[in-house]
Amino acid sequence: MKLKRLWQPGTLLFWQMVGFNILSSVCGWALRALPLNTTGLLLIGTLGLLNCAFGMLAMWRLMRDEPAAARPAAAQTTPPDA
Repeated sequence: MKLKRLWQPGTLLFWQMVGFNILSSVCGWALRALPLNTTGLLLIGTLGLLNCAFGMLAMWRLMRDEPAAARPAAAQTTPPDA
């Protein structure tokens, strides 16, 4: 697996991964900087962990799949209608 497969700004999955990772960072900042009660800590902590897990799942799927530019041209085109 190559790490450059992660950089696919033309796919929605790439932007979902970026969004999940940004939201995880915001949740981590909120846990450290804001005075939250126990319910807030559990809610923000759970949301942060779920975002981290979804971001890692998106990263794994991006690394597993070939980028659209690397696929053969025959696989990208649709068959003509008869």
